[in-house]
Amino acid sequence: MRRSSESRQKSPGLARIFFVSLGCDKNLVDTCQMTGLLKAQGFVITDDEDEADVVIINSCCFIGDAKQESIDTIIRFGEKKESGKIKGLIVCGCLAQRYADEIRTLLPEVDALVGTTAIDSIISAVREALLGNDTEYIEDKDRYSYVKGQKEIPGLPHSAYLKIAEGCNKNCTYCVIPGVRGHYRSVPMEDLYGDAKDLADNGVRELNLIAQETTVYGTDIYGRKSLHLLLKKLCSIEGIEWIRLLYCYPEEIYDELTECIKEEPKICHYLDLPIQHCSDRILKLMGRRTDKKSLVKTIKKLRREIPDIALRTTLISGFPSETEEEHRELLDFVKDMRFDRLGCFAYSREEGTAAYDMPGQIHHATKKRRVREIMEAQQKIAFETAAGYKGSCMRAMIEGRIPEDGVYVARTYRDAPEVDGYVFITSGRRELMTGDMVRVKIDGARGYDLTGVEM
Repeated sequence: MRRSSESRQKSPGLARIFFVSLGCDKNLVDTCQMTGLLKAQGFVITDDEDEADVVIINSCCFIGDAKQESIDTIIRFGEKKESGKIKGLIVCGCLAQRYADEIRTLLPEVDALVGTTAIDSIISAVREALLGNDTEYIEDKDRYSYVKGQKEIPGLPHSAYLKIAEGCNKNCTYCVIPGVRGHYRSVPMEDLYGDAKDLADNGVRELNLIAQETTVYGTDIYGRKSLHLLLKKLCSIEGIEWIRLLYCYPEEIYDELTECIKEEPKICHYLDLPIQHCSDRILKLMGRRTDKKSLVKTIKKLRREIPDIALRTTLISGFPSETEEEHRELLDFVKDMRFDRLGCFAYSREEGTAAYDMPGQIHHATKKRRVREIMEAQQKIAFETAAGYKGSCMRAMIEGRIPEDGVYVARTYRDAPEVDGYVFITSGRRELMTGDMVRVKIDGARGYDLTGVEM
């Protein structure tokens, strides 16, 4: 749907655009695709908001805190719009898709709304905003909207996210994603291969595969789970050193995928398995398609098949009706499973989800306390795990340098960009460049992080 009012200003000419990307890395990919589309049309992307003619906010509304951050950001830039410091204000992404009518009513300073499946309309949105027109680009949430060509590289210049699918079919009772991102839609392999090759040609050495769920990739267009086939194609690209898998639902891990991870040297021995809980009763209430016994079986099998695998997970604490006994069960599970990386979030009550009206909503203070107890237990595990790597040799990718002490900042295969730890490397033999791959002897740990010397 597109809506436009009458023009109030003259033709814009050259304009400078400032982006604010909120939420997850999947949103960041959308942001970078939009910047690429705009650059191709002659718009200037600026890192200085004070120079901007138009501000584009790629919003998030996954949980309450993310929603509030998006609203606060809109209000802040709305004040700049009202004072004449910027000419246009555009809101994209999940908040725009989910709350278009509310934004129009309560935040009239917003010039344009661009939904999750309409990012290819960003050029029109910017042009209309500069002309003074109010516009809305909210398409069907199941529209296929993949923009071919990874025109901008998210994150570090040597590391990129490759979004292999959009939407989700799981319909977990706490989650708004199917309502704002639609059903699961895989991106064809040939498109992903082409974009990954372009990234490699531009210096990217690490691909981080993302989706709402990566493990069921291909089921909608190829009739079977095809992530392992995609991985084999991506591994053939010259210049790519690491391929990392994120958002792999544990119940969807399959033997061909495990074998592919074992056999292909470019695939990091790292998996992100969002399990959310371990109590069978809570998992059922969440609409999850697994149970505690199956989770334990999957984790043990992965560690047996790939002994050096690093496992990351996420948990939700304080789900409606969660008892103290179930919280303790989850706490014991964390201690027993000893995940390498773990994040825990307090349950966020989201309207439009099945869990919103469930009885037994937990008090906010109780949720915070439970989260704190889980994270304290995980911190102890993580610190012990890091200390245990002293004396080992690992491969690491250089991310930058701390000029004042000459120490290089790097990541090992065990560390996903932006969410995990680092290894701080001393190198006296040569100057290292961002993206370089080096061998490091680990000589210590600093909490979650490692220290080492280049070999």
